[in-house]
Amino acid sequence: MFGIGTQELLIIFILILIIFGAKRLPALGSGLGKAIRNFKQGVSEPDEIDITPNKETKNENKEG
Repeated sequence: MFGIGTQELLIIFILILIIFGAKRLPALGSGLGKAIRNFKQGVSEPDEIDITPNKETKNENKEG
């Protein structure tokens, strides 16, 4: 995984534990999980505003 071994991951985890503390790690993990989930959802969904004209709209404009 990215050229990182078990020892390096353990050292990184210990540093994170020292910096943030054991009480804040679950909140940090859930926040990170929500952020990743929202990012994936935003990438996979189509745009909310679709401004392309439909065929029905073109026909209504010509008739009226």
